[in-house]
Amino acid sequence: MKMNDGQALHSSPYVEQIEKFAHSLKQLSHTFLGLEEKKQSLSGEEIDGMFDRVRENVCGKCEKCGWCWGENFVHTYQIGYEVLSAVDHYGNELNTETKRKLMQRCIMAPWFLREMLEGFHDARQNMIWTNRIARSREGCAIQMDTFADMIRNTAKELEESIFTDERLEKRIMAALRKRGVRVLYTQFFMNREGKYEVHVTARSMQKEKVNIKDLVQDISAAAGRKLIAQSDSAQVLGQRYMTVICREGPAYYTMQGAARIGKGCSRISGDNFTMMEMPGGRRGVALSDGMGSGEEACRESTLVIELLEELIDAGFPEKTAIQMINTTLVMGREEIHYSTVDMSVFDLYSGECEFIKAGASSTFIRRKDYVEHLSSTSLPIGVMNSIEIDSVKRKLCDGDFVIMVTDGVLDALPVGEQDILLETIIQGSAISNPKEMAHHVLEQVLNWTGKEPEDDMTVLAIGIWEC
Repeated sequence: MKMNDGQALHSSPYVEQIEKFAHSLKQLSHTFLGLEEKKQSLSGEEIDGMFDRVRENVCGKCEKCGWCWGENFVHTYQIGYEVLSAVDHYGNELNTETKRKLMQRCIMAPWFLREMLEGFHDARQNMIWTNRIARSREGCAIQMDTFADMIRNTAKELEESIFTDERLEKRIMAALRKRGVRVLYTQFFMNREGKYEVHVTARSMQKEKVNIKDLVQDISAAAGRKLIAQSDSAQVLGQRYMTVICREGPAYYTMQGAARIGKGCSRISGDNFTMMEMPGGRRGVALSDGMGSGEEACRESTLVIELLEELIDAGFPEKTAIQMINTTLVMGREEIHYSTVDMSVFDLYSGECEFIKAGASSTFIRRKDYVEHLSSTSLPIGVMNSIEIDSVKRKLCDGDFVIMVTDGVLDALPVGEQDILLETIIQGSAISNPKEMAHHVLEQVLNWTGKEPEDDMTVLAIGIWEC
């Protein structure tokens, strides 16, 4: 299939193999979900086991055992079921009526009751462990299913983005040959926005190293597009083969600043944040607020941010990464430790920003003549196996600011007026420096309260401008 003259889509066998991996993971996920489900009540076999336990350990020593478990077994089972029902409803302290009936019908009532209680609690403990295993298995299934969707989408995007262009390849090889560079091979990609990405594997044919900037300029001239080297690219090309990745330059750039303070002016904050370079000409800013404050909250939010950085850097989509972190935090934990996740992902080609929230506080967008605030009703991560993640996109313009805050900032303001007051603080400032903007917002909130912070407080300010 032709892209235009000299260009054709390229189907890779590696893409097909990735699709097979995704299908296998889906099958494993469905198998996990189809195994033993969580138990809502005790089974008939478990109840029969309790009666067998009582008959062996208690009734076997009683002279009336043959009669109770023979011709009168119906009444024996009836009182046993009444005891189990009362235990399930009242706990170990049975209601008076059940105790009276048991004393009337059984000469070994105290021992009968004790054995029934022990059997019941053993069975219930077994049910708790079974359900815990089922929840962990469900979490693993969700992880595999999410991962399968991710690699399937990645394979599809990769297949759609790869193309060949023999004419362009020859132009690049000829241009670099003049600079004394030998090209081993070239790969071409095009993203959804029609932006080029060129991977050139080459080496210098001379002892002198070639400046990567000069090499990228030659590739740009041959392609007829303004390309820039990947941000973490090497500075020079030597005599060993190396792959240089060139992408079309973005139309926008961002700058950011942060201001923070711990609860009671503590130097340790339970809030953590990160700023990330992301694939496809995007930039991400993530903020996490750990449960409570102090060292434990700091450890929790640090874990979330580090996992998020790791998964995003590996190429996982943002929502997929958050879902996987959530499942990881839920599985294998006795107590609930939750953290919020607040992400702003800036597309530096289009100027669009996606706001992704899991239990996070409001985000504010300062435009030229008004302030917009975006709120969320989703749960934080670490509470349930599967969560809803709120997401909304907004087109930003030159000079717009995104202000991200943790709950401690809004909670310091009067209830019912929090969003309006923070909007007023943000709109009332003409500051264009992100760091100064973040400090201004935090200082204004602290001045409003007139006292030490009652929770950790963090403000992130990100400005976007046209290149």
